[in-house]
Amino acid sequence: MPSSGHPERTSRSRFGLLPAFLAAGVVLAGAVESLAQSATGTGGVLFSPSAGQAGAPPVARYISETGVRLTFDRSQGLPLVKFDRSPEVWVLRPQPAPRGDILYLNDLGEPILRASRTGGLTVFTTDRPDGLAVALSGGGPALRMTPLGPQQLLERLALASTRATRAARRLIPFEADASPASSALTADAAMVAAEAIIRMTRLPDGRVVLGGLERVRLVEGRQARALVREGVIEITVAPGQGMSGRPSSDRILAAAGVR
Repeated sequence: MPSSGHPERTSRSRFGLLPAFLAAGVVLAGAVESLAQSATGTGGVLFSPSAGQAGAPPVARYISETGVRLTFDRSQGLPLVKFDRSPEVWVLRPQPAPRGDILYLNDLGEPILRASRTGGLTVFTTDRPDGLAVALSGGGPALRMTPLGPQQLLERLALASTRATRAARRLIPFEADASPASSALTADAAMVAAEAIIRMTRLPDGRVVLGGLERVRLVEGRQARALVREGVIEITVAPGQGMSGRPSSDRILAAAGVR
């Protein structure tokens, strides 16, 4: 459920063996902090939970009374949701619920959103497992991945490594065996893995796992998978499945046994 240096080390890809310097990663991490600060800025919307999805565009922005902001994208294949204060995009699977409602589940079958028959929308988070009403605040851009070149993939891996390293307070290198077809998904999966590591630092069992963590490895395969063993978080991405072809941070935490 969503929550609201050693320069000689390298990050690898099939594009070539390329150095990922933490010095560069620190600069990139500064940009992440700026983005996080801007996400908490004010921008008025009259809160009205009853607004729900009534008249909502395919890609809609929502806000809660407590300031939680999110984008809900129903414009392409499986529904997607992204919280403003996190880089992770959640791939949802709709399921009918009592009273004509629709539950939107993550890849562990846990509810993230609930849309009522009357148009209300509720979000479930670790802070509010019983649900939090959100109100429609307007439209927004679709949540999409774009193809990446070798240098861009390297930068994303370096950024993910820097975020994980900062959270763990020691070097967590990221390695990727990626092709041009999987570059965007691999980069996205790396950011999700970094998010999982950040979440681990807030959990007692997670800190135990982090104590033995040596690196994160991303590979291609037929099915999205997360495996944690012998100090390695191994993420398998399936390029042909779009964003659903990589595990969520919840699934990575479950693989680590810390949920």
